[in-house]
Amino acid sequence: QVQLLESGGGLVQAGGSLRLSCAASGSIASINNMGWYRQAPGKQRELVAVILSGGSTNYADSVKGRFTISRDNAKNTVYLQMNNLKPEDTAVYSCQATVRTYYSTLNYWGQGTQVTVSA
Repeated sequence: QVQLLESGGGLVQAGGSLRLSCAASGSIASINNMGWYRQAPGKQRELVAVILSGGSTNYADSVKGRFTISRDNAKNTVYLQMNNLKPEDTAVYSCQATVRTYYSTLNYWGQGTQVTVSA
């Protein structure tokens, strides 16, 4: 059983910063890619950022230069540093990880954390 537990969401003013954390726990052999998604009201869920096992990163165009994804493999944790937040960043942010256990490799999702940016 693998779980992803998120924290760090909240309410901030435009221009502020937040750091989201997502820690994976359970019977984990290793974690391949880890990423952050978000879903705003009335919109489809979109990929915000992903970090691969080798450290390569990719970002949505809307967050490039403002958000930074990182990971701590020893802690099975992925972070999303969000700077210069804008109202359009308001969404539920969910982390995702491809987790390898002894028996299989599967995708897991966190429960989501609300980020609200006021104007």
